[in-house]
Amino acid sequence: MSTLIVIPARLGSTRLPNKPLRTLGGLPLVVRVIERIRSLALDAEAVVATDAPEVADAVRAAGGTSVMTSDRHLSGTDRVAEVARRPEFAGHEIIVNVQGDEPFITADAFRAAVDTVARGLTPLGTAAVADHPDILAMPSVVKVVRDTSGRALYFSRAPIPFLRDDSARRTRDALVLRHLGIYAYRPEALQQWVSLPPAPLEVVEQLEQLRPVSAGIPIGVGICASAPGAGIDTEDDLRRANAAWPSSPMIAPSPSPAGIH
Repeated sequence: MSTLIVIPARLGSTRLPNKPLRTLGGLPLVVRVIERIRSLALDAEAVVATDAPEVADAVRAAGGTSVMTSDRHLSGTDRVAEVARRPEFAGHEIIVNVQGDEPFITADAFRAAVDTVARGLTPLGTAAVADHPDILAMPSVVKVVRDTSGRALYFSRAPIPFLRDDSARRTRDALVLRHLGIYAYRPEALQQWVSLPPAPLEVVEQLEQLRPVSAGIPIGVGICASAPGAGIDTEDDLRRANAAWPSSPMIAPSPSPAGIH
């Protein structure tokens, strides 16, 4: 199916200022994300959506495509939705949001997010990976629980599923899923998402994917066989990634718990 990958990239990050232009292995982070997507041969058009001319210039210098968007967007999803509304992208059947701080995204995660949407099972899709129960104690790690058809029941920073009785520990451990920040959308479902007001659960947990969940819009959750590296969200994340880059470019270093999101 005709697929458009949109990489939202803004300079206004509070934890890592000028994030898209910070260097990883000698090149701007946003360029490394573009390179990563190219290397995966995903058979999809890719564009960077930004409100900063400096980011657009860096993308074009690397041979990529950039789209200038409004500086009033509150989320990457809003920025992706603006791009998807443009006439030149109207023919795409699936829109994929790959965040501009994810230089270690994998084809497995991409396909997991796209699969349920491509098969017509849900209008929205995302990805998750089985992880160690230790993540349940980390609010910085977003967890997800699914129903028997693979749709998201809930996303949370809290320990879900909660272990009420130790006799069920093995069952609980098999259900621990770490959410990965990649989304696939049918264009109409994406526009519906951004047209909704913020949901109370979204405000409380600070997780925008709870907006469609609260509105009853199903999100399919594909499971990856292995986890991609964590995104680069802090100075420590960037330092670790640069330290690992000379010996193993495009392979993520092991993140600290605080760096997982």
